[in-house]
Amino acid sequence: MAGKQTKVPRVAAGTRRRRTPAHGSSGLAAIELQAAAPPNDVAELHRVIEADGGKILAIYREPYGGRWLLLAALPIELVEPTPFQRNLSDTHVRKLELVIDKIGRFLDPIIAVRAPTSEQVAKYWTPNGNHRLSAMKALGAKSIVAIMVPEPAAAYQILAMNTEKAHNLREKSIEVIRMYKELAQLDDATEETYALEFEEPAFITLGLCYEERPRFSGGAYHPVLKRVDEFLKKQMNVAIDLRRERAKTLLALDDRIVEQVEALKAKGLTSPYLKSFVVARVNPIRFQPKDAAPLSFDEALDRMTTATAKFNPEKIKMDDLARSGGVADEAE
Repeated sequence: MAGKQTKVPRVAAGTRRRRTPAHGSSGLAAIELQAAAPPNDVAELHRVIEADGGKILAIYREPYGGRWLLLAALPIELVEPTPFQRNLSDTHVRKLELVIDKIGRFLDPIIAVRAPTSEQVAKYWTPNGNHRLSAMKALGAKSIVAIMVPEPAAAYQILAMNTEKAHNLREKSIEVIRMYKELAQLDDATEETYALEFEEPAFITLGLCYEERPRFSGGAYHPVLKRVDEFLKKQMNVAIDLRRERAKTLLALDDRIVEQVEALKAKGLTSPYLKSFVVARVNPIRFQPKDAAPLSFDEALDRMTTATAKFNPEKIKMDDLARSGGVADEAE
């Protein structure tokens, strides 16, 4: 009798596999982190920080990529958040104030870069640590400890670096469009140049929608946009106009979706998923064959607009809603 084969557990669709540890070692050993003289740009940043009244506590290379960092104590009044990141959460700031005050310790340094202009009062920007900075300012701290990154580009890597407080979709999108507008003025780069900073092209389009309509229900449309929105290959100062057209198209679709949602409510149907339900019903990707060519943004939105016009609320029953899942609708 043949031996019984061991079953390999199946991974659910959409589940991200854990990365297996590398067989070989990489990066620097502990004794190598300070085993070389820092380059000129790091030495210059050292000089500038101390001229500003700060104090360098250590200069070292981080252990994975071997890039230089400075651990510095900065005068707290010289530090501000980057001007394009998400708004503060007052609740999170108050929680941090209470914890720092209760334990009597500030243990988690912020990330900081040198601000691009010297005319302003704030000489340092923090792309990661705004809530901690605000809590320390509220507590009356004179200084704050920061891990200084010599490369100014780190100021735009907020989404990749931020582990302090998880972003929701609205926060991510608003932060991305603020960065987008800032970066579009710097050079002739395309959106793909900043793919790491933006994470998803959908966040750019959604960011413009949220700017126009702060209570926009972006979560209902995000699954579709992730499939059809792509980074544009034009210079960003030109591509922004195309992005605004995409946002305008999406908001116009949303107006029609809202009308259908209101018709369902008038019929007596209630659910926190009404908008997501209607969007799912008119989503053309659901009905595409697996081997079909992917839809473009314009094709998908055109089909959704047509399907929304044909949507008949009278044919929808409570059982249909009960079987649906999805993202709870944000307030309009």
